[in-house]
Amino acid sequence: MRIKENDEWKAAFIMYIGAYKPTVMYFGLTNSLVTFQTMMNDLFQDMINQKNMATFIDDIIVAIDTKKGHNELVEKVLKRLEENNLFIKPERCQWKVKEVEFLGIVIGPQEVEM
Repeated sequence: MRIKENDEWKAAFIMYIGAYKPTVMYFGLTNSLVTFQTMMNDLFQDMINQKNMATFIDDIIVAIDTKKGHNELVEKVLKRLEENNLFIKPERCQWKVKEVEFLGIVIGPQEVEM
């Protein structure tokens, strides 16, 4: 379902390569998830603002140029999750990949594609 023209900003999120405004709605979302998204934005505001990561509900993507920097950032994210009683499922995680599917979008080092 297409998002109403000029309302795309309502579903926008920040990634390491800039803001992304989807043009179609994600099915299954309800208003109750807004609270969780707000919490995630608050928890990771400093990292999101540095453009090293993005969150969308319970999905987190971490992107940084150096291996050492990546490892440090992942540890920082995991520690912050733990400090706030949030947990990950390791079997749902992908580690140290150059391309990843995030919200149905393939994100690579130089491009974003469907």
